[in-house]
Amino acid sequence: MQVKAIAHTVFLATAIIAGAVAQAGSPGSAIRDYRGVAISPAGDRVVSLESIDTGNGKRPHPTVVVRDASSGAIAAEFDPCSTCSYDKPAWSPDGKALAFVASDSHAGTASLYVAAAGKTRSVATVQGVASSARWSPDGRTLALLATPGAKKETGATAAGARQIGEIGAEEDAQRIATIAADGGTLKLVSPEDTFVYEYDWTPDGKGFIATSAKGNGDNNWWVAKLSHIDAASGALRIVASPATQANLPRVSPDGRTVAFIGGLMSDFGSVGGDIYTVPLAGGEPVNLTPGFKGTFNTLAWRGKGLLGNALMGDKSSVLSLDLQGRSTVLRAAAATTSAADGRISFSADGSKAAAAQEDFEHAPAILAGPVGAMRAVTDDNAHLQPQVAVQNISWQNEGFSVQGWLIGPRQTEPGRKYPLIVQVHGGPAAAAGPRYISPGEQGNPLVRELVEKGYFVFQPNPRGSFGQGQAFARANRRDFGGGDLRDILAGIDAAAAAAPVDTSRMGLIGHSYGGFMTMWGVTHSQRFKAAVAGAGIANWISYYGQNGIDQWMIPYFGASAYDDPAVYRQLSPIESIKAARTPTLVYVGERDVECPPAQSMEFWHGLKAVGVPASLVIYDGEGHSIRKPEHLQDLRKRTIEWFGRYLGQ
Repeated sequence: MQVKAIAHTVFLATAIIAGAVAQAGSPGSAIRDYRGVAISPAGDRVVSLESIDTGNGKRPHPTVVVRDASSGAIAAEFDPCSTCSYDKPAWSPDGKALAFVASDSHAGTASLYVAAAGKTRSVATVQGVASSARWSPDGRTLALLATPGAKKETGATAAGARQIGEIGAEEDAQRIATIAADGGTLKLVSPEDTFVYEYDWTPDGKGFIATSAKGNGDNNWWVAKLSHIDAASGALRIVASPATQANLPRVSPDGRTVAFIGGLMSDFGSVGGDIYTVPLAGGEPVNLTPGFKGTFNTLAWRGKGLLGNALMGDKSSVLSLDLQGRSTVLRAAAATTSAADGRISFSADGSKAAAAQEDFEHAPAILAGPVGAMRAVTDDNAHLQPQVAVQNISWQNEGFSVQGWLIGPRQTEPGRKYPLIVQVHGGPAAAAGPRYISPGEQGNPLVRELVEKGYFVFQPNPRGSFGQGQAFARANRRDFGGGDLRDILAGIDAAAAAAPVDTSRMGLIGHSYGGFMTMWGVTHSQRFKAAVAGAGIANWISYYGQNGIDQWMIPYFGASAYDDPAVYRQLSPIESIKAARTPTLVYVGERDVECPPAQSMEFWHGLKAVGVPASLVIYDGEGHSIRKPEHLQDLRKRTIEWFGRYLGQ
């Protein structure tokens, strides 16, 4: 076990980066990354998972770092497992200790650690996977989510288990487990036939509020219910069956009311919607924020009211709310923030907050301080300069206000027209947001390299995206590729009016829902001269029977492919394959649960059959997210070459 207790200034981090860069031989490009940021209950310290990415092709190993919330000075650093990845750390109620899970993928184990007074100790080990450590309100008990004997990493974006033997006979069950904070026997609490997605202690410490569903955990989040689980007996009681997807359930300090974020969501973890409340005793959820022109993604009770964060157009905004739904914006920035639970971490009294923040031109930093006046307390990435120029593009289309980002070189040549790459985000319930574009291998190197090679990149947020309210997010139901494509095409015209782009030389790229939109785009428009479709969907009928998450489709299509096949067929790119003219590179992960390789194979086969130049790459062992550095580098190289070949760059 390796433990480091450090009590010196923030300048140490700069020295560490300099040393790492010297070893990697890539001066000026190393980035210090901050994840899982959480402010202490008193608001005086901040913890985060920090790593230094030097761009050497290896995944950087994180450490658990505690900093002073005012100065950013490092107070302690914990690294008990040099071969592990760490899950978001959680402060004890008194702020004297931290709990976190360390996962060793090679050993197939996950260990719960407690760090205090400069030391760490192992409290429990699970043969399988685990995450989400949480302290009981009295600080005497720890809980976590555990999947003993897990067949795969948790989540549908992870590589799927091999499909052999009797399929579906045994499903992973993620369960709430508890253990005394000073050690003992780990107790699996929640029912063994139920998959728990999220949970939190009730204020009395006698139970949990959770989102849960029986059966396959990858698939059934879209039908998950709000449940109360008794900490002693494990008895589960349904609190509510929301008509929407639900995230971040939290119980009020008086123990009477549950608040949660509810909305149309296409992926677990991509949180967005309105704020709902329901009695803990049970009842029908009530929408506190109907008609809100934004998308909530963070929620916390503080006193008799709520604090939250929402994407409102191009701004990430911190808000306070009362139980009548009246809200006040406390802070807004055209930036992306992240924290351990949502986008902002709040102190116990709600007066202070912390988060990691970045935008297209500024590398990540930890922000902390009063909620309305948070400021950067780290400068480890101050050496990194802006690599691109960015414009916020807004336009109107068919009664909707639409927004996107246009990324290009910091200086353009007079009289020159630049080719345009349109990059459509996944989801669709998500949004393209400001992420730092770095000079090295980190921070979206594809966009940086495209800009370096003379392209502009347009990232639109068409209807179906987060940021404009639930009516906007629902506006592409039963209309995939319809209004959202028209929004994108109108956005291209708005981008062309704002920058010197050549709309006769355009490429289209996307992954997941963006991959579908790319397949749809090249079969329904001749405006694009080259395309790259990642993990897309060619045929909604066959997809319904192939994928591992068919429950997500019912809220969007209104019925199954067996009950309403006409709409599934109508929205399938393969039905219009004879209209395709655009050379298309297609790629996918071999073990993709969400968008199986057969869909990419079908589209590639169709393109070849109608004589359109096409290439298909299936990445060995990858799931829905391409994760291995060597695969990411290969994909970027292929993408750049593909656009260069057909767009003349």
